[in-house]
Amino acid sequence: MSLSGKRILLIVSGGIAAYKALDLIRRLRERGAEVRPLMTAGAQEFITPLAVGALSSGHVYTELFSREDEQDVGHIRLARDCDLVCVAPATADLMAKMAHGLANDLASTVLLATDRPVLVAPAMNPAMWAHPATKRNVETLRRDGIRFIGPASGEMAESGEAGTGRMAEPLDIVASIAEILAPAAKPLAGRRAIVTSGPTHEPIDPVRYIANRSSGKQGHAIAAALARLGAEVTLVSGPVSIPDPAGVHAIHVESARDMLDAVTDALPADIAVFVAAVADWRVATSAENKIKKKEGEGPAPLELTENPDILRTIGHHAMRPALVVGFAAETADVISNAQAKLARKGADFIVANDVSPATGIMGGDRNRVRIVSKSGVEDWPDLSKAEVAERLAARIAELVPKMAS
Repeated sequence: MSLSGKRILLIVSGGIAAYKALDLIRRLRERGAEVRPLMTAGAQEFITPLAVGALSSGHVYTELFSREDEQDVGHIRLARDCDLVCVAPATADLMAKMAHGLANDLASTVLLATDRPVLVAPAMNPAMWAHPATKRNVETLRRDGIRFIGPASGEMAESGEAGTGRMAEPLDIVASIAEILAPAAKPLAGRRAIVTSGPTHEPIDPVRYIANRSSGKQGHAIAAALARLGAEVTLVSGPVSIPDPAGVHAIHVESARDMLDAVTDALPADIAVFVAAVADWRVATSAENKIKKKEGEGPAPLELTENPDILRTIGHHAMRPALVVGFAAETADVISNAQAKLARKGADFIVANDVSPATGIMGGDRNRVRIVSKSGVEDWPDLSKAEVAERLAARIAELVPKMAS
């Protein structure tokens, strides 16, 4: 993803998420973009112009009535001398100004004067995002052609607060900017995809559960990559600590049985990619109360029963998607185990990897996979999980028309 030569006016407004703007600047410049930063007075309460200027390698604009910057009507120059305006984070206050055409500081004046595409990344407390006034303002801005990314759901800065209001992650904002400035082909437009991601939690009692080390990073990246190629993506995610990717419909589940129900409900689909590390076993009957230790007695026995096999169920389903992709996370005999899985479960190909502790793959940011199909085994090099996702999505886009015909 290149933004070489693109000029981005980044408006940083006042909220705790302003710290993410520092990473956003770095990510944009990594991809060749020129970043011209503008900070509101509120933003300067959270991060400093010195830090922003150091990362952007340029002047930081802060004042509407700056003698130096306004000698040539600088706010108009800022508004026009760019390819895109990005507001990240965008507070409820700044969005309200935008919706009502107010222009009483540099940021709001520039936003009123610009004729360039504007991308807004809201960040605020969930109650503020859900407030009718904010909803009205967002709808007004959408009608005016303003584009939005986020907000995401999750834990907030305030203790005990959670919900929708987190600013989108910097890499997601970068991807959205790239899409606006250089729209990619949409080979999966009109296609429906289901992606599973993360672990499952199988309850032992109300406190304990059986789980695994899956982070969900690879599955979430694949869901995002398919969405960028135009697919309508349903992401069925087990319990993870990462945010939902932009542009997908996320369903959050706990157990393998929950995940199977959610996947079945999402049918029919053209594509299904089963990345989730689903627990093979669950406790036959979970305890209603916490299982207590008893003095002088050993651990309570746990009777296990097999969980439903989601890949096999969908691979042989009456509404089987045209293309079914499975994942095989192994610690030994990777290829032979993946080949057996391919034959047994009705997948079109298996993405196999070695997740032994020494590899650092499970929970990490990189992956090395092998594509196992009836025609053979294809080795991919060590890549970031985002790069694996992009390659896999491109491969799926090539195969779906052939499989669906």
